[in-house]
Amino acid sequence: MDFLDAFNVSASGLTAERTRLHTVSSNLANARTTRTAEGGPYQRKSPVFESVPVDPFGDALDRAVAGVRVADITSSPGEGSRVHDPSHPDADADGFVTMPDIDILQEMVDLMGASRSYEANLNALSATRDMALHALEIGGGR
Repeated sequence: MDFLDAFNVSASGLTAERTRLHTVSSNLANARTTRTAEGGPYQRKSPVFESVPVDPFGDALDRAVAGVRVADITSSPGEGSRVHDPSHPDADADGFVTMPDIDILQEMVDLMGASRSYEANLNALSATRDMALHALEIGGGR
């Protein structure tokens, strides 16, 4: 494994966590959306990550090192919660509205986790850059 592989692993983590941040913010923004183009309330979205080998043709260490990519973004199959609000434009004949099945607290926890993971990947990227620069200084100082 070389510096470029380390950069690629960190960059893939940054990209994946950015997607996670976008899906969480979409969930938060639509936590009270009762009508979508597909019909019904907004459904919670979450990214599905998978590992991707950095160098599938390298030696055993290179094959073991993997980055991450977003394989899919899935929608929650949850039914949502029914809330009695007869004045709501999407209320049924009994006055109930189906709200999205989104827990704001859980979304905030996911947001903090994604933010911390993003920061960890950024720190790894910075440390790798610093090591590469020091290696160049050592090699050029002969």
